[in-house]
Amino acid sequence: MARGLNKVMLIGRLGADPEIRYTSSGTAVANLRIATDSPVKRGDQWETVTEWHRVVAWNRLAEICGEYLGKGRLVYVEGRLQTRSWEDQDGNKRWSTEIVARDIQILDSRSGRGEGAAGGDELGPPPPPEEDDVPF
Repeated sequence: MARGLNKVMLIGRLGADPEIRYTSSGTAVANLRIATDSPVKRGDQWETVTEWHRVVAWNRLAEICGEYLGKGRLVYVEGRLQTRSWEDQDGNKRWSTEIVARDIQILDSRSGRGEGAAGGDELGPPPPPEEDDVPF
């Protein structure tokens, strides 16, 4: 029987500091928003298109994200796609597709990023859209 393959690799910048929380059993969970940029030709012009990705890390990897990552950091993320569904308070079915991280590597140095680059939206991609009723 053939096996499937579910593997994602991204290089991008964090759009916000990681959100760290703990489950009722004490397991660490980190939620990250990663922006990747791709060049797209529209007519005679090249434009940069930003795609936002939801990334979740668990256990020690989540704790490391909380300790070392922050808005603007350039990271490599490797993991798998996962789609979850749930019913919101109004009874509507909702979905969220995210990358479950297996490995995260920091590709820049703190000293290599200027204070304005990490803290200013004018130098980075626009912030991701907010979603209501996401249960994390």
